[in-house]
Amino acid sequence: MKRLTQLTLLPLLGALALSYSATSLADEETEKLYQQHCAECHGKDRLGLMGPALLPENLKRLRKKAAFEVIKNGRPATQMLAFKDKLNDDQIQALADYAYIPLKEIPKWGMEEIRNSQIVYHKPGELPDKPLYNADIWNLFMVVELGDHHATLLNGDTFEPIHRLPTRFALHGGPKWAEEGRYIYFASRDGWISKFDAFNLKYVAEIRAGINTRNLAVSHDGRYVIVANYLPHTLTVLDARDLTPLKVIEAKGEDGTSSRVSAVYTADPRQTFIAALKDVKEVWEISYEEEPPAGFSGWVHDYNEESGDAHKEEQFAVKRIQTQDYLDDFFLTQSYEQIIGTTRGGLSQVVDLDLKRAVADVELPGMPHLSSGITWKYKDTTVLATPNIKEGEVTIIDTRDWKIIKRIKTNGPGFFMRSHEQSPYAWVDVFFGPNRDQMHVIDKEKLEIVKTLKPAPGKTSAHVEFTKDGQYALVSIWDKEGALVIYDAKTLKEIKRLPMKKPSGKYNVHNKLTRSAGTSH
Repeated sequence: MKRLTQLTLLPLLGALALSYSATSLADEETEKLYQQHCAECHGKDRLGLMGPALLPENLKRLRKKAAFEVIKNGRPATQMLAFKDKLNDDQIQALADYAYIPLKEIPKWGMEEIRNSQIVYHKPGELPDKPLYNADIWNLFMVVELGDHHATLLNGDTFEPIHRLPTRFALHGGPKWAEEGRYIYFASRDGWISKFDAFNLKYVAEIRAGINTRNLAVSHDGRYVIVANYLPHTLTVLDARDLTPLKVIEAKGEDGTSSRVSAVYTADPRQTFIAALKDVKEVWEISYEEEPPAGFSGWVHDYNEESGDAHKEEQFAVKRIQTQDYLDDFFLTQSYEQIIGTTRGGLSQVVDLDLKRAVADVELPGMPHLSSGITWKYKDTTVLATPNIKEGEVTIIDTRDWKIIKRIKTNGPGFFMRSHEQSPYAWVDVFFGPNRDQMHVIDKEKLEIVKTLKPAPGKTSAHVEFTKDGQYALVSIWDKEGALVIYDAKTLKEIKRLPMKKPSGKYNVHNKLTRSAGTSH
């Protein structure tokens, strides 16, 4: 079952030395079929090589029925071959089912495996410091196109594509800009971290930091990248220059319980990363200062023999903060003093990072998508607005006392919410349900929907992002034959439409690096 990533420049990695065999979970014939047709590209243990990992955690965007079709007919714009002339329908179905069998044990993916996966295409300082094109770097967008695993670098002034680049399979968690727009870091669900030079339009390094990855964060000074993993239960710290691994932090609670990592974000003024553990009632604050403040406990020193880099034992130390419930994801306030996290019991929990404890609960039924929450000034306070993945509402919360000000009813559950400091409006999609082709526009003063757009009837509208001055809003038509639709953010009139292959997130250099209150971090 040959399936290669779009990056034709990637060399074939060697076979992974991992111990688990799934023979006991599938019949012997299916195992033989897999080893014969699939293992070369997807790894003998389904953990991925050139092709993605074939694990249920990594295939959430591919339903079983669709997996059958991909194996049978291949996938356009990739090197995934069709097997309809080699395998019958029963064999294809058996392989499709096999990919969704969970592993019996968490596989090993530690410092040695990570280091061995590193690919450096261009050494630091090797490429010119001047862009190959004329554009306002601070108004560039990177648009992820899930339809054929590409991304488009877009000029935010002219709305003309500058460059279209192949990406790893199934990017996840949002790419992160660094060094004033010179570099952008991508994370794939399979754990591949890719560093792209937006000046020279080239990848400079890649490394596989995990097997199933949630997201990544970059330190405010651009020196470090940290990766949150579901498989294995780790946080991986990388040197941002060439993605050399510096430390693998095992995600274990104070009582020794192993945990997936829900998400990790950067708290710029604190010079720390904030991570939530999915299976342990703890939030971690990880310092990347060389001499972290009191309250941080050091991890075992790791010395990189290849580079000779040595880091003090205290660096990347962890401060544990006990929580009252498990946090699936969270929102960092603009002051970076508190977080509010999604829990599983209908209450969202507010945790004070300085007091090191929970300070409030907010009743938010369903599944608020707090990592997509935004804030703005409202009267004499600052409010947090969050969409809800299971409920048709946007919740407006006063961040002074964490009381709900208003619940704005929408035409269905939403996924993404965006605004801009210069815009009077907040935009929220209706991602789930029959009205997924709608986009609500909310007046930030009136706290009510003032217009509902339908950019492409019958196709999902999602993920708004603004230009750096807030003058234009960009909307994704989340469809294989989709588009990027540009609106005048004041008049709400369509200005331009660019065809794209299932565009998802769009990431503006200025809004991301200045940590705009209107976008997620």
